[in-house]
Amino acid sequence: MRISIGIPNTIPGVEGRMLLDWARQAEAAGFRSLSTIGRVAYPNFEELNVLAAAAAATERIGLQPGVLLAPTRSAVMLAKEAASLDQLSGGRFVLGIGVGARPDDFAATGTDFHDRGRRMDRDLELMHRAWRGEPVAGSPKPVTPRPVNGDSVPVILGGQSAKAIERAVRWGVGWISGGGGAAGAAGTFEQVRSGWREAGRQGEPELRALQYYALGSQAESGEGYLRDYYGPFADRIWPATPRDADGVRDAVRRFEEVGTTEVFFVPTIGSLEQLELLAKAVF
Repeated sequence: MRISIGIPNTIPGVEGRMLLDWARQAEAAGFRSLSTIGRVAYPNFEELNVLAAAAAATERIGLQPGVLLAPTRSAVMLAKEAASLDQLSGGRFVLGIGVGARPDDFAATGTDFHDRGRRMDRDLELMHRAWRGEPVAGSPKPVTPRPVNGDSVPVILGGQSAKAIERAVRWGVGWISGGGGAAGAAGTFEQVRSGWREAGRQGEPELRALQYYALGSQAESGEGYLRDYYGPFADRIWPATPRDADGVRDAVRRFEEVGTTEVFFVPTIGSLEQLELLAKAVF
């Protein structure tokens, strides 16, 4: 199982330069990938901008939003942005996307909350056509650079509905769980594996997960950030958040037991010390 880390692009008070320092130090420490989270109706750094800057500041580490709210965005522009980041990073980018669950993110962008799933299905098809070099949406020419692999930007899907799993099997390299811990991910992992086999997909799906953490003397302060960002959803996230090195190692063990291929430890405190403490716990 690969051990990766989130970048604190949503934590209030974090400055842009620190995000670049975080990316460089994460690569130097040996983490396999960096992930972002993000909303529209929240004062976070925009995810694709953060990952593009991280790509320029690093050489090897993978890059992935976990996950981007695709139906709040233009499908054509998202296809263009993703293909650009794929090329700029030398193929280190995986586009993590989901439909979203909070109406205010859609209100802030003037997009419809209620048909977001149907639009997501249409957008996934459009983006893959665009990456293949087909003209789309009335354009007389292709709208994106060709992806590094020549065919598509790798996509991983989030969300726990039957439709989300269906999208992961049809369009994705796999599926990613939110911050509910290994126990919450295990059942959906098995559904994705089953759907993968039934669809005749080759190989095995990527089964990734986000795991929030808070370490050191200020660990308990992570709860305030989670409640500000997630509201009542924090009730299921904070109890599953490791707050010492043994808890982190136990989370690693539990994710390994359910067949996770990559776990992203996502900070709840905006300090480089959190990266250093996590590296000591897992490496």
